[in-house]
Amino acid sequence: MVKAEVPQGAASLVLAPGVTFLQEEEAVFEAMVQGWSAQMIGGRGLQRRSVAAVVSTVRRFQASTNEWPWRWSPQLFDEWMTDRVSTRALAPTTIRSYQYAVRSFCAYLCSEHYGWVAQCEGRFGEPPSQICHEENTAQHLQGYEGRPGRRPLSRDELQKLFDRADAEVAARLDAGRKGAVIAYRDATLLKVVYAWGLRANEAAHLDVTDFYRNPHAAQFGDYGVLQVRFGKASRGGAPKRRSVVSLFDWAVEAVVDYITHVRPLVVKSASSAASNALWLTERGTRLQARDVADRFGFYRDELGLDPDLSPHCLRHSYVTHLIEDGVDPRFVQEQAGHVYQSTTALYTAVSGDFKNKMLHDAIRAVLPTTPGGQRQ
Repeated sequence: MVKAEVPQGAASLVLAPGVTFLQEEEAVFEAMVQGWSAQMIGGRGLQRRSVAAVVSTVRRFQASTNEWPWRWSPQLFDEWMTDRVSTRALAPTTIRSYQYAVRSFCAYLCSEHYGWVAQCEGRFGEPPSQICHEENTAQHLQGYEGRPGRRPLSRDELQKLFDRADAEVAARLDAGRKGAVIAYRDATLLKVVYAWGLRANEAAHLDVTDFYRNPHAAQFGDYGVLQVRFGKASRGGAPKRRSVVSLFDWAVEAVVDYITHVRPLVVKSASSAASNALWLTERGTRLQARDVADRFGFYRDELGLDPDLSPHCLRHSYVTHLIEDGVDPRFVQEQAGHVYQSTTALYTAVSGDFKNKMLHDAIRAVLPTTPGGQRQ
């Protein structure tokens, strides 16, 4: 007879059966958390950082209510959510992440596969239950819930951003000041983030070897395709990879010049052995996502742009401008690495001029024509 396999996270793997603990309630709760973590990491293959985040939320809920999972109720959950929404004014996305964590934990405890219902009934006479339901959890009703000030840059704003970054390089060179090389790095970085539609973290993790030849775009040489290795992961999953086709000759020229003439100067002046990173600090270490945000923020503030704007607005601008230029939305979706076209649509905020063009095209399409071929 084949023995049934015990799933990762089963109560029998983290809690000795029949053993009574001195502080039983606390011991069982810790075993639950340990089992849930094992189920998410070993069974579902989620990243440890993501697991740590949802476990932390569950612990905060338990500490706030001062009740154990087998005594949790929808009322306790509602009171906790009310405090987070009204008193602490947390963002909708944060609220939803809290609800996801508690709901997932309750689903794990109530599942017949892990044995926690029997453990709780045997030890405390009360089984756990699902306390999150459709009526007391936030629904994702809006496509975008971020700060309203975060938007794509207009083409004029984008050009001013690039011009300001280039001017910083020229000013440092003319004045003989230090930092011209780093300023050149920043100017190229901003152009790459826009020209390949990257997130800040994706840009920070680029290596010099992430560019490849595209046989269908020989004019770009060895820089026809950019391999993004640290794309945004699905919830708890590993980073996603995608290939982004190069589209702008001016951006390719900027990258080639930076890699050929500027980056070697950073490597030469670094106090330690430089990595293969595309963007290096003066010490030869890899630039981080927060550094990308800092450099963008410096030039944003210099131009007096909305302080809510972040480097991500360059990615929004990339998607928007391609759509305005008539590029196939499916191609734009692939370039941006979006699973769903509806996500790409959320990034698109076309300009007034583009909307007017669409309006005129629509009018010409529906107006009847006279026998002579003229529209009425």
